Amino acid sequence: MDWTDGYVTDVGYTYGYYAELNPVRLEPALVNAGLVFPKVRRACELGFGQGLSVVMHAAASAVEWWGTDFNPAQAAFAKELADRSGAMVHLYDEPFGEFCRRTDLPDFDFIGLHGIWSWISRENQEIIVEFVRRKLAVGGVLYISYNTLPGWAPMVPFRRLLTHHAETMAAPGLGRVARIEAALEFAENLLAAQPLYAKAHPLVAERFKKIKEQNRHYLAHEYFNLDWHPMAVADLDRMLSEAKLTYACSAHFLDHVDAVNLTEAQQGLLARIPAGIFRESVRDFLVNQQFRRDYWVKGLRRLAPLERAELFRGLRVVLVTPAADVPLKVNGALGEATLQEGVYGPVLEALSDHRPWSLGRLEQALAGRGVDWPRLQQAVVVLLGSGHVQAVQDDKAAARSAKAVERLNRSLMEKARLSGDIAFLASPVTGGGIAVPRFHQLFLLARRHGRKTPREWAGFAWELLAAQGQRLVKEGTALESPEENLAELTRQAEEFERKRLPVLLALQAA
Repeated sequence: MDWTDGYVTDVGYTYGYYAELNPVRLEPALVNAGLVFPKVRRACELGFGQGLSVVMHAAASAVEWWGTDFNPAQAAFAKELADRSGAMVHLYDEPFGEFCRRTDLPDFDFIGLHGIWSWISRENQEIIVEFVRRKLAVGGVLYISYNTLPGWAPMVPFRRLLTHHAETMAAPGLGRVARIEAALEFAENLLAAQPLYAKAHPLVAERFKKIKEQNRHYLAHEYFNLDWHPMAVADLDRMLSEAKLTYACSAHFLDHVDAVNLTEAQQGLLARIPAGIFRESVRDFLVNQQFRRDYWVKGLRRLAPLERAELFRGLRVVLVTPAADVPLKVNGALGEATLQEGVYGPVLEALSDHRPWSLGRLEQALAGRGVDWPRLQQAVVVLLGSGHVQAVQDDKAAARSAKAVERLNRSLMEKARLSGDIAFLASPVTGGGIAVPRFHQLFLLARRHGRKTPREWAGFAWELLAAQGQRLVKEGTALESPEENLAELTRQAEEFERKRLPVLLALQAA
């Protein structure tokens, strides 16, 4: 029996962190949609990959986590991180059928699966639905992301052509990545021959151009599994209704802002359709949706308008990017939109201390500056969607998780000595991950080793890089001499001290 079930295992998955799996995000998303949100005490991630998200969320919060990923190498890596952090997390390397039939699991307030649903068999999908039916607590939330229709419709036969080439046309003995390269080269030649299919579906060539630029390990898992099933939201609704789930809202905050995604005519059309799955289906056609990130609730309840306003004013957020580095532009389905300086400028100025702010306090601080309550609400949702602002967990949970976060981050910084695979650290303030690139992690590690100045941090980083024969690349050119490398590292360390270090200290990630 093939334990892989057709899933790619000979190429390791990327070390990604997925903020949508953070239960702290539930409150702003559901309250913005006018819905009751649960208090999450126990959570589960199905198919956790390398485990960065599940371990960070366990270490950085008071939530107890369970999870499984059937790839033993990935499960072993995740367990190593978990053991070093001391987080409350129970990790297994069991396939879904085995894990979902366990009798020793508690009921969960939150179940999440990211990048799993579209890449598993129908049988495994049915196993997951039954698991959610049995183990998601009343009032609990399911997060699920998946490739969707109509956005992926033109790519379905093209993707099959890629996998067919990799299966049948590659030279015997070629590894997975080499077979992928060969398939991509063939597809490029095919498109150069101007097939009528590409003329009928011009987005295929555009999509392929982006595919060629992506990490080959990512492509192996994204496109070259046995199973690949883009699904319309209506079909997913039909399946999840068997588990008593109701669609709640998008987990991607920018989807909540019609102004950056829909024309006035499109908004008018949707306004005539009652909220629900048919409306979501129509919206997917309007924006040519390719990937959905959704929350589903077992026992959906709506908030009264006053209750919603009170909860929104009590919501706390923190700015996780230096205020000067936040662009006043955002990308939605309509393309790039410019944000109003008169609204976002004062909001970012208030948040620039990188401390938690409640929206009620922000409203008071910005009184008389042209930022009324509706504008403030929308600005915060947009900033949450762009990732520059994150929701904040309660102070007691942050205090309880501080030591586990410190241990986990120390372990991740040590791994940064060897590679830049993991570009995140955990924060007890947000209960999740923060983007921190490799060199910044090395500068933090240098501080932990007693180095005091940016020049010393740069020297520490260069010692590690030079010992491994590694060099910096600046503007597409490798820096060869030690002096050039050290000068560039020193420049980056000085900028890090000035701009990024204060943020990471405030977030308790440093």
